[in-house]
Amino acid sequence: MATRRISVRKILEILKLKWQDGLSNRQIAVSCNVSPSTVSDLVQRATHAGLSWPAVQQMTDTELEALLYVDVSARKPPEVMPDWQKVHKELSRPNVTLKLLWWEYKELHPDGFQYTQFCYHYRQWAEHLDVVMRQHHKAGEKVFVDWAGQTVPIHDPMTGEVHEAYSFVAVLGASSYVFAYVFPSMEINGEEVLGFGSLPGF
Repeated sequence: MATRRISVRKILEILKLKWQDGLSNRQIAVSCNVSPSTVSDLVQRATHAGLSWPAVQQMTDTELEALLYVDVSARKPPEVMPDWQKVHKELSRPNVTLKLLWWEYKELHPDGFQYTQFCYHYRQWAEHLDVVMRQHHKAGEKVFVDWAGQTVPIHDPMTGEVHEAYSFVAVLGASSYVFAYVFPSMEINGEEVLGFGSLPGF
C-alpha cells in the first residue's frame, strides 16, 4: 500500500517536535493534525534514511522527499542478496530481530539493502512460504497457556536488587485475547509448573 505523502513543511514540523522537543507520537499527531500512524511511519523513514534534525534543515524539499519516499520495490537488487531462508530461521531465535539481522548483513555487504528495503524484500519472500492450516476454536472451548521463554528483570526500588521474574501467558483460542502475569518463580507449593499447552475453556 502506498504511503500518503504530506507536505515538506509538515514533515519538518513533525521531525522537530520528535527529535528536538521530544514529544510522543500521539502528542505530535494532535499538534500537527495527522494520525499517530503517520507520525510513526515518517519518523521510521527518517531514522532508516540516517537523517537527523540538524541535517534535514539544510536539505531542499526535493532531496528530503527523495530520501523519505523511496519506492523500495523499484530499487535494483544488490549484487549479494540476503539468504532469506537463513534470515527466516534466525528470526525464530529469542531476541533476534530484523534490524539485528540487517546490521549483520550490512557489515558483510556495505553496498547491500538499506533497512527499509531489507524488510520489504524479506516480507515479499515470506509471503510465498507454505500457508499454515488455520485452526478454528469455539468461543470458550480452549485456552492455551505456557511460560514465556525469556525472564524479565524486576528492580527492587528499596534495595536496588534485581530479581529475574517469569512471565505466565494465557491466550483464548477463539478471540486470541491474552492474559499475562509475572511470577517470582515457576513453582507452586515447591513444585515446578511446566508449560501446559492447552486446557479446556473456563
